Amino acid sequence: MFIGRKEELARLTEMYQSPQQEVVLIYGRRRVGKSELIKQFLQRCQAEGIYYQCKRTTEMNNVESLSALFSDVYGYPPLAFQGLEALLDFFFRQACQKKQVLVLDEYPYLRQTVKGLDSILQSLIDKYRGQSQLKLILCGSFVDTMKSLLLEENPLYGRLTLTIHLHPMDYLEAAQFYPAFSAADKVRLYSVFGGIPYYNQLIDETKSVRDNIIRLLVETGARLENEVQMYLLGELGKFVNANEAFEALARGFHRYKDILSQSHISSGPALAEVLKRLILMELVVKTAPINDAKNARKTSYRIADNMACFYYRYLFRYSSQRQIMAADAFYDRYIAADFEEQLVPHCFEDICRQFLIRQNRCGNLPEIFDAIGKYYYDLPKEHRNGEFDVVTHDAKGYIFYEAKFRQTPLTEAMLETEIRQVRQTGMDCYRYGFFSRAGYDLKKTRTDVVLYTVDDLYTCKICK
Repeated sequence: MFIGRKEELARLTEMYQSPQQEVVLIYGRRRVGKSELIKQFLQRCQAEGIYYQCKRTTEMNNVESLSALFSDVYGYPPLAFQGLEALLDFFFRQACQKKQVLVLDEYPYLRQTVKGLDSILQSLIDKYRGQSQLKLILCGSFVDTMKSLLLEENPLYGRLTLTIHLHPMDYLEAAQFYPAFSAADKVRLYSVFGGIPYYNQLIDETKSVRDNIIRLLVETGARLENEVQMYLLGELGKFVNANEAFEALARGFHRYKDILSQSHISSGPALAEVLKRLILMELVVKTAPINDAKNARKTSYRIADNMACFYYRYLFRYSSQRQIMAADAFYDRYIAADFEEQLVPHCFEDICRQFLIRQNRCGNLPEIFDAIGKYYYDLPKEHRNGEFDVVTHDAKGYIFYEAKFRQTPLTEAMLETEIRQVRQTGMDCYRYGFFSRAGYDLKKTRTDVVLYTVDDLYTCKICK
């Protein structure tokens, strides 16, 4: 069963129905589901054409492979071309007679091999504009390379008719891969496997969360054991610096100066460069408080990929212990408690933010908010400052949200304590929201308080 990506499939279908020549760019991080999206599109539209996985090899090796594929798909005799430009010209000419699709998956591999490939495509696109019905799809996992095709100085600038940046799924779409689990266990699974379809399809619903984590990540030779490291190796040259930055972030250090001091990265410029690359790879995000977004000193960084966070928090940090311990014993000693008490509650906050964004887009909230994120407060007289993690802003002011992934219900006293702490900061807050895994133990409710349970997060409507 193909899950999610309805909007992207609709956009590709609309593109295919056009009688014009189309050039499509699809990009996103590794394992996010780009190739499967394209295959689903080809199948659902019954599109005639060729899907080619570019190889990191010579130009002529790719030419021969692509020519053989064309002959096999269309029943042509063996074709011979002197180079890729001649072969691509042949594709464009063929599509003058009939609508066809040509997919060049992992385009950066071919781009590295064939000098000036962007210019070659630009020339062919311009040459056959108004004549060819070719639907050319360029797909790739090297996000920074694919983004460079959109720059004004690139030969393909202005030639792309559709661009799809494929992001990881959010918590609700990811949960469709494991519907049999409880809502609380869905939070736990998302905390590890995030919104990457490839990871989520490996989850076994007949096993517990603990057993799935051990089987897929902790055991020696586990299916996803080296997934994070292999992804980084593929894109980063300064791999050691990336490891240092990730480990500091996974341990909870989010300010630039703290990351630098807690890692062994040699200098500030070196850290700035690795953070820049990790942000481009969509593994790290840079955020600022919604009430002071332009203040660079309050900028923070966090790992955006849940599996990378899990890997560096536990597997990388305790790699020596893992090599000499049984997988279940390692999990119980180094993962279990911290996972339940620290990592999952932190991810629960992120899920609550995603839930609010979904509700906002669907128009299900009394007031449509224009910002969501952290709120910074400073109390100089009390020598105290800090951040509230989930706050929204709308035309009426701010709404504060507290997310509690605890085993016991929230009581009136707990709610009043949280509300009092918010008021003491002077924040202009007109409503208070709470998310509770264990529900609530309340005798009365306030009109300025909205309450959600963890089940509410997974029973909401899936919409854009």
